[in-house]
Amino acid sequence: MSTVPRFWRHIPQRYNLVGTHCENCDEYYYPPRTICPNCRRNAKMEDHKFAGLGTVVTYTTIYNATDDFKRQTPYNLAIIELLEGPRLTGQVICSPEEIKIGMRVKPVFRILGKEGDRGIIYYGTKFVPVDGSV
Repeated sequence: MSTVPRFWRHIPQRYNLVGTHCENCDEYYYPPRTICPNCRRNAKMEDHKFAGLGTVVTYTTIYNATDDFKRQTPYNLAIIELLEGPRLTGQVICSPEEIKIGMRVKPVFRILGKEGDRGIIYYGTKFVPVDGSV
């Protein structure tokens, strides 16, 4: 069994918003898939790096969090639809009063947390409002 923390094994997805694209049906997937659910065996999958720009579809604001996230409260978690189509869950960095359904967001690289007693810090993608959005 590897001693490398779990999150380091998912660097392309977490750090670069890498998913997949089916050249056959033109669908995009995040997280990446090895088989297109539409095309099955006829699929021609390729890696795709998402721009990360998207729109808030729905959200919730967390006021009571676990110990790992308590110092960040309140914080916003949203379902974000990327321009290419896939939806993902991500933290939107703004006040609870600012976040709105339909708000355009862009990705930023931030600390996601730390793991274990040794305090290994791991980073990833969060989102911030695009200037002038809803």
